[in-house]
Amino acid sequence: MSDSRTSRSSSRLGGPPAVRTSVVRTGVCALLVLVGIAWLVVYVVAAGPDSTGTKLTWMGDLAKWNYLIGFGLIFVGLGLAAHPSTPLGRGRGVVVGMLGCFLLGLIWIVVYYVTGQTVTVPLLTDLSQYNLVVGIGFMAVGFVYATHWE
Repeated sequence: MSDSRTSRSSSRLGGPPAVRTSVVRTGVCALLVLVGIAWLVVYVVAAGPDSTGTKLTWMGDLAKWNYLIGFGLIFVGLGLAAHPSTPLGRGRGVVVGMLGCFLLGLIWIVVYYVTGQTVTVPLLTDLSQYNLVVGIGFMAVGFVYATHWE
């Protein structure tokens, strides 16, 4: 009888229970981020505002909504990756995800302001003032990671 009590109390006192890595959740998060990046690349290269409009007309008709779709997929994928069942959601991964998103957002905004309207960078030029929303969006995802930091 004392053995069963000892084993139960030691499992409670031993710290947080080990969380197993969910391959499915990790794969879905990675897929969302990759699809978001691919969506943005295809729009900027093939169907963007500077193209002739003969390729991917359905995507060209969405105009600036393509940016919302692409960055939305990236932000959702990164946000879902903050769960403890993914490698970015526990241990050092939380710090890497948090600092990475904070720095990426800061760099995005700084590069936009430094380049301004003088340099033609396809994505930055097309987004104009919406670059602030993108930078703050990355920082918001960083705060999602910050809430999971122990």
